[in-house]
Amino acid sequence: MDKTTIICRCEEISYEEIEEVISNGAKRFDDIKRMTRCGMGPCQSKICNSLVATIIHEKTGISIHEIPLPRMRMPISPIKLETLATNSTSFSLVKSVLDEVELEDGKVR
Repeated sequence: MDKTTIICRCEEISYEEIEEVISNGAKRFDDIKRMTRCGMGPCQSKICNSLVATIIHEKTGISIHEIPLPRMRMPISPIKLETLATNSTSFSLVKSVLDEVELEDGKVR
């Protein structure tokens, strides 16, 4: 691969950038993610995951099967302060984090 090849399209991370952090000690996708933001874009590493694993394998000799998958995080959506402050959902499609939840035993918390 050419050093200018973009590996992570979302964050525009090149092969050269990934190669550099591996030479500085990165051995897992999460190491590369912390140092470059690779895999933190809208696709959440769905596109670049296998490419990065291949590069790690080529540069370190670690088997692809031994390279752990990147840690996935729940997508975060902004919510209005009004929703939190007033427990209002009338102007927002976002469910309030303050809504009561009915548990299996019938109790509301």
